This record gives sequence, structure tokens and C-alpha cells, in this order.
Amino acid sequence: MENKVEKQIEIAAPVAKVWDALTDYEKFGAWFRVKLEGPFVAGKVSTGYITWPGYEHLKWAATVKEIVPQKLFSFTWHPYAVDPEKDYSQEIPTLVEFRLEATTGGTRVTVTESGFDKVPEARRAEAFRMNERGWEQQMKNIEEYVLGTK
Repeated sequence: MENKVEKQIEIAAPVAKVWDALTDYEKFGAWFRVKLEGPFVAGKVSTGYITWPGYEHLKWAATVKEIVPQKLFSFTWHPYAVDPEKDYSQEIPTLVEFRLEATTGGTRVTVTESGFDKVPEARRAEAFRMNERGWEQQMKNIEEYVLGTK
């Protein structure tokens, strides 16, 4: 099994517009489907609740790592942490990195989630599979949000 998921999309919009959708916590919440309690701050934990249908009972918690304007936004989290009865806090989180680069047609967005080799073996394969599918959908979601097509 691979250690990382990587997805890429080119959005026909300027980097500044994509960056805003990615790092403004309310806009991020709209396309990612999470209700966040406040802005993203490097070194701080972002909290809130998932609003994705069927997952509304789940809390969102991610530690913001880096915010390099219009280039890199990263955080760590516990992938596919969907059992509300389980405490995932002792697990080593994965690292999610969004990288933006200007292209002739707009903005290339690359999302990479790495560190699956540190996820407990009992849930590693499912977490990888679900997040690989999830990131595919989230790339479509941010594109639709930025372009106003959904």
C-alpha cells in the first residue's frame, strides 16, 4: 500500500481566488462541508463539525501547520476518524498539504496527504481508500465552489 494520496486539478481562476477559497475558514467550510469555529492560524487547532450528509455527528479537528500565502496551506489530522466512540488522539496524524501554482489556464491545486504508514494497521487500508476517494471529490468541490458552478 502507498504511504500518500496525491490529487491534482487545474482551476480556471487566479491563484488569489483559489487561495481565498482554500484558506478563508468559512469558504473552506462551504466546499469541504465542515462548519469551522474560527479562522485558520498556523500552530493552532482548527475545530468544528462535519456537515457532509451522513457524517454530521463527527467533529473536525486539524492542526494548522503552515500558511504560505498563495503557495502552501497544510494541516495534520486523523484520517477517516469516523467512530465517535474512539479516541484517536494517541495516533500519529497524517499531513495534508495544498500547494498552489499559477498556470497559463489558471491555478494548479495539488493536495497530498502523507503518513499513512503511521496509521494503526487495523484501520490503515480503509483510511487510505476512503481518503483517496474523498480527496478526489474535494478537488471537484473546490473547483465548483471557485467557479460558482455549484
